[in-house]
Amino acid sequence: MADDQHDAPTAVAPPDILDTRQAGPAAIRGGVLRVAGYGAGVLLSVLSAALLFRHLGVDDGGRYVTVMSLTLIAGGVVDFGLTGIGVRELAVLEGAERGLLMRNLIGLRIALSSAGVVGAVAFALLVGYPEVMVVGTLLAGLGYIVTAAQGTIVAVLTVELRLALITALEFLRQVAFVGAIVVLVLAGAGLLPLLAATIPAALIVLVCTVAIVRGRLPVWPAFARRRWARLLHDILPFAAATALSAVYFRVSMVLLSLVSSAQQTGYFGASYRVIETLLAVPNLILTAAFPIFARAARDDRARLAYAMERLFEASIVAGGWIALMLVVGAPVIIDVVAGPDFAPAADVLRIQAAALFVTFAGAPFGYALLSLRRHRELLVINAAALAANVVLVSLLAAAEGADGAAGATLFAELLLTVSAAAIVARVDSGLRPSFLVLPRAAPGFALGSAVLAVPGIPSAVAMLIATIVYGALAVALRAVPQELLVEGREAGRALWR
Repeated sequence: MADDQHDAPTAVAPPDILDTRQAGPAAIRGGVLRVAGYGAGVLLSVLSAALLFRHLGVDDGGRYVTVMSLTLIAGGVVDFGLTGIGVRELAVLEGAERGLLMRNLIGLRIALSSAGVVGAVAFALLVGYPEVMVVGTLLAGLGYIVTAAQGTIVAVLTVELRLALITALEFLRQVAFVGAIVVLVLAGAGLLPLLAATIPAALIVLVCTVAIVRGRLPVWPAFARRRWARLLHDILPFAAATALSAVYFRVSMVLLSLVSSAQQTGYFGASYRVIETLLAVPNLILTAAFPIFARAARDDRARLAYAMERLFEASIVAGGWIALMLVVGAPVIIDVVAGPDFAPAADVLRIQAAALFVTFAGAPFGYALLSLRRHRELLVINAAALAANVVLVSLLAAAEGADGAAGATLFAELLLTVSAAAIVARVDSGLRPSFLVLPRAAPGFALGSAVLAVPGIPSAVAMLIATIVYGALAVALRAVPQELLVEGREAGRALWR
């Protein structure tokens, strides 16, 4: 009997997906889902903005945007890159340490977010905002604190590559927020309740997230200040780099307003509204693969090199297509976003399209450096790019207005991307990327852009033709990573079944 008990089979824990061949395909599918979900969320945001501005009018609409911008800026400054750090550490830690890390990350995120909100409210009081804006800053800040805590917990799902669930949660937040806005607008609510609409939306998503991750890791916040101190000491350079990147493009707006006319600032602002929306896309793509980066950086540099190469190729192809759409469709995009009075902003948008492409190209190198714990290098190159941007915008914008500011941003992005690529290659020569994807993607971009030479063609038709030409040549010249093509074929077969 004892022998029977001794020989009884024991439960074997399932393998971690990050250590299996399924990790890559899961990251690819998840990245596509996250971008699609983000696009749907943007459409809902446009709907809510249309309702808000028509309901509030010009004055209160401006106050609403001011309060929300102030809250987001304060949140960005105190974010400290904790979400990225959490994903990386959860991907490499084991056992009880993972639970301790999660609880302290949540506690630290709540504390830092609360400090940011207090700072935002203090700023609102200091500059003399009316009472409704001060109270509104506090209410919007409470919604941000809940959202920040939920975003930290989601790191558990990111490491497990359960990206469809993350996409669903993000979309749920948008639906809940827009639903709250619709109800409040129909009820004739004023500015204050509308600023508080983020609170119920954030709470709904937080409850759903906790229910999903329950049993995997503890999610009650911990406030162990000594552990916080050690964690912050380790990530402080990365936190500073994150803060710099959060204010990067906004600095161009502020400087342009100081050295050029209000008209030129308006043109740049219209273009920036488009670019700001699209800046999230490379991060969505790379976030899906980041747990693989982090695990490979710990265990297998060859795997890290392979993953980074494939993501670099995918970023070049995706960034090239988005830049092509902005170049070809710039007039109609600006007309939709800002109206016919902003027509000169189309040229600004085309310059910033090039900067956005460089951002796509550089994103894999930034995530590789984070995976390799090269926080100080990230800080240095972000500071150098920001300094170059400040100097060049000050010089070029004074002479060339919005076009000069856009050109300065392009140069700064090039400096950041080239520096990141060089540092990655210096850290490990095996991580040096191949740039063969660039000449393979370039013909599609050149021929797609040639549609601009056809007179009288509608912008929507031109964008469709450019997309077909670009996509066909990218596939024919093997610019598209094979893994993406395989997943695309599998998805196509699934739709036909």
